[in-house]
Amino acid sequence: MTEPQEIREGYLVKKGTVLNSWSAVWVVLSEDGLEFYKKKTDRSPKGMIPLKGAALISPCQDFSKRTLAFKVTTGKKQDHFFQASHVEEREFWVKDIKKAIDCLQGGKKFARRSTRRSIRLPDTVNLHELYALIKDQDDGVKELKLEQENRVFNHCFTGATVVEWLISKAKARNRPEALMLATGLLNEGFLQPAGDVSKEGAESFEQTVFLDDTKALYYFADSGFFCEGYSSDEDVLLKEEFRGNIIKQGYLVKQGHRRKNWKVRKFILRDDPAYIHYYDPTKEDDPLGSVHLRGAVVTAVEFVPEAKKYDIDGNLFEIITSDETHYFLQAAAAEERKEWIKAIQAVSKSGK
Repeated sequence: MTEPQEIREGYLVKKGTVLNSWSAVWVVLSEDGLEFYKKKTDRSPKGMIPLKGAALISPCQDFSKRTLAFKVTTGKKQDHFFQASHVEEREFWVKDIKKAIDCLQGGKKFARRSTRRSIRLPDTVNLHELYALIKDQDDGVKELKLEQENRVFNHCFTGATVVEWLISKAKARNRPEALMLATGLLNEGFLQPAGDVSKEGAESFEQTVFLDDTKALYYFADSGFFCEGYSSDEDVLLKEEFRGNIIKQGYLVKQGHRRKNWKVRKFILRDDPAYIHYYDPTKEDDPLGSVHLRGAVVTAVEFVPEAKKYDIDGNLFEIITSDETHYFLQAAAAEERKEWIKAIQAVSKSGK
């Protein structure tokens, strides 16, 4: 009997079935199941989720603050919750898991196809492709700084702006059709509500929960959105770090500066100003720290002291800041390390 084909692997955050806490795990998707490991180097998985007879829900509405979560329910009605680092990553996982489930149900062999499945909406629009167009920096919906109710919403836009963009780009023939498309983007987690008006609309039971309204504010799920009240000069300076466009984001393993232990962190790379922020991947919270990349040097490395003590080996790279602080990181694969190095190098040269 042949071994099941491995389809996808990488870091995800998973909700525990006993303690209900969230933790980063290494996940391997094969043709018949999902295996998850405490560490990438572990030989035995912590658990295995059979996909025969399973169902997948994405986005998962069980956790209001975890917009990038999805749920896998086994044939025995056991729920398993996972969270990706950004929208595109979630869509890749969801697409492959759904296809594996469909193949098992139909008795077919998993085989990749270049074409993507469309969601049934006006003109058979593919929401993933539509999202890429609507957030295009040159031709998409512009992210603005808007004030409302003594709060400042950064990197957001109004519901009316989205509707008008869809019509102007011939993605919808009229406002009702544009509302259906925008509601699809909202329901799939590509767009997120910001502010009380849009949040009330999203929680309503109307057919179109997206609001065609200049007072309803929204933002891209993987944008640099943040909200602030009228605050001190120190707060404004701190927020300046987050004003750049997001260039790249995802999970990496980082070495701690004090204990030298290694932990999975979510990283978000921004330009102008050039910063990379890292977060606890299990929490939707403020960053644990940031690295100013202006003038920094980033290189691939093959050896890091004490790394093997924590079973960390391969795909390592180092960031050396202008004040000579060293950061050691590990990517999940060689190609991913190459992409991160290239992106950080570009930002360190161009960002202020």
